Amino acid sequence: LCSIRHANLTHCMMEIAYVCEWEKRPKVNHCPSIPLVCAWSCRNLIAFTSDLKNEEDDKDLSHMIHIIDTDHPWDVYSINSGHTEVISCLEWDQSGSRLLSADGEGQIKCWGMTEHLVNSWECTQSSSVDGDPIIALSWLHNGVKLALHVEKSGSTNFGEKFSWVKFSPSLTLFGGKPMEGWLAVTVSGLVNLCRLRGRVALADIAFTSGGNIVVAATDGRSSSPVQFYKVCVSVVNEKCHIDTELLPSLFMGCTTDPGRRDKYPAVTHLKFLTRENSEQVLLCASSQMGSIVECWSLRKEGLPVNNIFQHRSPMVAEKQPMILKWRILSVACGYVVLSPTSRNIALRCLWLMIILLFSGLALAFHDGSIQILHRLSLHTMGVFYGSSGSSQRVGEEPAIKRQRAGGPTLHFKALQFSWTSLALVGVDNHGKNTHLRHLLFLLEYCMVTGYDWWDVLLHAQPSMVHNLLEKLHEEYMRQNQALQQVLSTRIVAVKASLCKLSSATAARACDFHAKLLLIAISSTLKSLLRPHVLNTPDKSPGDRVSEICAKNTDTDIDKVMINLKTEEFVLDGPPLQSLQQLIQWVGDFVLYLLANLPNQGSIVRPGFGFLQDGASLGMLREMLVMIRIWGLLKPGCLPIYTATSDNQDSMFLLFCLLTKLWLCCDHPQDADKTLIDECCLLPSQLLVPSKDWLPINDGVITKIQSKHQLRLQFGKPYTLPGVNPNAQVEVFRSPASRRMDHLRCLHLGISPTEDSKACTRCGCVTMLRSPNKTSAMRQWEQRWIMNCLCGGLWRRIPFHTNIKTRLPENWGNVKATRISHCE
Repeated sequence: LCSIRHANLTHCMMEIAYVCEWEKRPKVNHCPSIPLVCAWSCRNLIAFTSDLKNEEDDKDLSHMIHIIDTDHPWDVYSINSGHTEVISCLEWDQSGSRLLSADGEGQIKCWGMTEHLVNSWECTQSSSVDGDPIIALSWLHNGVKLALHVEKSGSTNFGEKFSWVKFSPSLTLFGGKPMEGWLAVTVSGLVNLCRLRGRVALADIAFTSGGNIVVAATDGRSSSPVQFYKVCVSVVNEKCHIDTELLPSLFMGCTTDPGRRDKYPAVTHLKFLTRENSEQVLLCASSQMGSIVECWSLRKEGLPVNNIFQHRSPMVAEKQPMILKWRILSVACGYVVLSPTSRNIALRCLWLMIILLFSGLALAFHDGSIQILHRLSLHTMGVFYGSSGSSQRVGEEPAIKRQRAGGPTLHFKALQFSWTSLALVGVDNHGKNTHLRHLLFLLEYCMVTGYDWWDVLLHAQPSMVHNLLEKLHEEYMRQNQALQQVLSTRIVAVKASLCKLSSATAARACDFHAKLLLIAISSTLKSLLRPHVLNTPDKSPGDRVSEICAKNTDTDIDKVMINLKTEEFVLDGPPLQSLQQLIQWVGDFVLYLLANLPNQGSIVRPGFGFLQDGASLGMLREMLVMIRIWGLLKPGCLPIYTATSDNQDSMFLLFCLLTKLWLCCDHPQDADKTLIDECCLLPSQLLVPSKDWLPINDGVITKIQSKHQLRLQFGKPYTLPGVNPNAQVEVFRSPASRRMDHLRCLHLGISPTEDSKACTRCGCVTMLRSPNKTSAMRQWEQRWIMNCLCGGLWRRIPFHTNIKTRLPENWGNVKATRISHCE
């Protein structure tokens, strides 16, 4: 059973956003695996494990891996992993597209997406350390690290807020390219294929800025030292060499205190604070009566030199030798657990965002509670009680005095933070999957890094959307031109996602989706232009088109064409004809935008965002000019309009009105009355097409409401209120309308016979297989093989899926469900 909670960071309160559970059956086949493991990727994909019983033989278990998208939790993809033992480790790679799984038999498998679909996975590679259980697993570091400077959060420059840190990959190939791979630590102390002496009960992996790997290991006894090793990986003569070097070790502080020497006999948890910082480590020791948490830091200290040597060698006195030594920073003790076993405390440090607003770590206890502690002082910052739903603020009665009495309680066996640390997923001992949300505004961070921002939207309230949009735009406009160009499409996708959260900004979401497609089509059409003379130092043909159209304010499209070098527009017929559906979309959009100009008033309607967007209107003018020239060479590529008059020059009329609207963007006043009157006549001159191509997202992010959790079920999509509960929610527009391929701008008909794929973020739908054979259209399709226009991932939609949903007929009435959270 999977639940997501959202939290108010000020008061440390949490509440359930939605719950997704398995279908109720007379005989339950799914049972939790022991130990439970889960992992949360930077693309907001959650993987967790369970065991599946055979209906005929209860002793026959299949070790399953379940993968869900947080916005479509019902669309669970279950993998029969083929592991012969219980899965002990799950680890996502830095891109969130590949998953590692390891079991107690020493078998490691790498899972990858099939055709870049989040609900289709296959094992791409495997390795095995026969009979040696894997206890720690990590991908080799790729050398990419982005530092967040919290002290400069008020700066307007992204370069000051976020900076790339010089960080060497764990292993490099020729030319410095990082090698992809993973590192595993086994019970017997093996690092990959190198054996470490002694039994290793706990281990963790971190990376140094010099490209080395640090492994911390202990045999599980608090009386034994916690040892640290530097693992150096290199390639010599096409052979991999792995060398280990012993680093300074430590004994837990509780073992050196005579009063607590025998109180905590077992070390239960060992974690580095961050994967990129091997100089700070957390240790937890437990007993039947309680547990203790210690924070240690590795520091450089001067080595004392005897006076005899100082007098004999003045150089020694001037430059004191330095050594590395572990020093304890803080201790937190007195936590009571209810079970005599040593693994009832699930400790997971906030390893990615630990230096941010919530500078702490999360501890889960056997009484079902979760405590947030400061990462250095280990002071309590907040407490959450799973069953009661209440929470404790800092300074209130401690958890030890508020324990619940009664029978056995549910407690978390595994915790994992999302990559932006806005959400915490926990799996309890009864197979209940719970998500705990922290409130943090990291849209800029997601925009710069490319991480998915679903967990950020989980907190954004409808009343905040307008201010977030304005502030995000202001910060974006303060960046340099190069960075703006890199983030140009990503910020539009972020704005589109934000606008869906409020009914007041739902119309603007339509505009942002249209702008994404507009930018993509414009760059594709300009890429077809070729200079008529090779090796010319002049600007590219696309840049010259933009420059000439920006300077020429004439409303006559033919006069603007005179200033262009028409020989650069000479193309073969097949490429132009294959792009006709994209050209038709541009023509229809211009007609729709101008025909709805008189309807824009106090109520924001679709298209309103383009009225003051001079850059987008200028882009439309450029494309109309290029289409006009191509129409002289290949009339079949021109957009088709239904006019009431046979001698009506539709493109001439639309360009004239579009230019007048573009000129109005330079002035603060609205469009003049003459332009509005002319646009009022458009429906009587040209047939205005209905715009039913807007993607409809059926994700839960637009349906979650504060204090009203959704009850979902794996394998069954969420149904909108008022719709037949047996009907499945669909990403197409409406039951009566023709279904659209949003990327190819094609009508698929009412009952398409081809498999399709849909974007997990915006709901954009396109056919899985390409029906085109021309190079120009294939190039367009190749741009969206891995990701959608908005950057979201793809999921497969079978053509036989029964798609029914109640959605508005008018494009302008598209709304997003309101979300409200606790203050």
